[in-house]
This record gives sequence, structure tokens and C-alpha cells, in this order.
Amino acid sequence: MARVHVASSEYGEPSVNVVDVDAASVRFWLPHERVVSFKEFAIRRIQRRLSYRQLWALKGVSLEVAPAEAVAIIGRNGAGKSTLLRLIARVMHPTEGRVRVVGHVAPLLDLGAGFHPELTGRENVMLNGTLLGHARRDVQRRFDDIVAFAEIADFIDAPLRTYSSGMAARLGFAVATAWQPDILIVDESLSVGDEKFRAKCEARIGEYRRSGTSILLVSHDLPTVRAVCQRAIWLDGGRVRMTGEVDRVATAYHEAA
Repeated sequence: MARVHVASSEYGEPSVNVVDVDAASVRFWLPHERVVSFKEFAIRRIQRRLSYRQLWALKGVSLEVAPAEAVAIIGRNGAGKSTLLRLIARVMHPTEGRVRVVGHVAPLLDLGAGFHPELTGRENVMLNGTLLGHARRDVQRRFDDIVAFAEIADFIDAPLRTYSSGMAARLGFAVATAWQPDILIVDESLSVGDEKFRAKCEARIGEYRRSGTSILLVSHDLPTVRAVCQRAIWLDGGRVRMTGEVDRVATAYHEAA
């Protein structure tokens, strides 16, 4: 039976690792037929004209992350990287296996996912901050720092629909990282903005890591992986192909590409 166990020090449970993924598998059921609308899907289902095939996005994946450790998850598109991050972020449950996470997690999986296009940047900061579990007064205290980090002060009272995708992503990163988490999950979020802003994002992540935050990073940019992480896990077809010191794994992945 699949289990997701969320632990913290208040329960009095000793833990060496902040993340323990034990033989986790995730299965999806996909329809064989191409369905172009929900109406068609509903009709086919009522008429029992749908057949499914199973897809194992992850199969028997194990991973341990120690406090203050930075681990890269690399692999081709469709290898299961984002699915693994969603398990650790508690967005999904495993079909099989066990996931144990200790502490507060800040998942940068889809920057600005909680934003509303008709609200202003100011209103979206307040909305997104509270959705992340922070008190409104705490968001207000950090508001100026968030806007300054995102570098969008001139647009903060404009509707989000007027922002470029890069501006919205910068604001999402600034809100999500305004508080230091125990575990920071980054899924290609360092690609936001220009080179200067990416360097600022990397600097903040590095600062958090030096202060004890554990980092899980998915990136196709191997120089970034080498700069940020100590260890890497290579996923291939939903399974672990290799794990170990980041240079060794990144080199093997690059040579196999």
C-alpha cells in the first residue's frame, strides 16, 4: 500500500533525512482513444466505449536527501522528474511505495500558478502569500522586499494580464522564496528572466542552502546543476538509472544524450 508520511519535530520523531522516498511508483491510466472534449469523454464513458492503458511515470524510485544537501534530478523529458518532485511536494500520492518529508516545503513547480490575471501584482502577492500558508500581516511585512527582488515596482499596481510571462515568473519566484523553507523544490524555475536575474535567483538559493535549506533541483542546464548541487539522480523512463556525485552523473548523462 502506498503511503505518504509527513513528519516534523513536533511529533517527536527522530529523522536523519529531510526526504525519504522508498520504492515509490506512480501509475496513470490513459485512454486509448483520442478524446477532444469533456463532453465526448463523458458520452464515451457512459456508453462504456473507453479503454485504458497504464503508464508508470515512476517505478520503484528511492531517494534520500539530508539536511542542507542540494540534489539534482536530471533526465530527458518524460523521464518522471516532475512527477517525483510532486510526490515530495505532497501534490501527489504514490501508487506504491512510501514518501516521508520532514519540515516546510516551498515548491517552485509552476511559478505564478496561484496568480489571477485580473488582479494587480500587489493583490496577487497578497493572494499567493496566503495560499502558501503565510499570515496576511507577514506578507505585508515582506511586501516591499518581494517587489524589489522581482524588479517590477513600476508595474505592481497593474493587472497581471499586462505582465510578460517573465515578469509574472519573477514575481512568483520572489513570493515563493521570500521565506526560507526547510526544503526548496525548483523545477526549471531558474530559467526566468535575463542572465542577471538568474544569477540573483541562484544567489538566493545558495544563501538558503548555506543556512540549512535542502534543495531539490530539476534542470537541463548542466552548468547550473554542477554549480548548485552536490549529488544527482538520473531518471530514465521512470526508473533510477544512476545516482551519485553530481559531476560523475552529469557526465554520464551528457555522454548518453
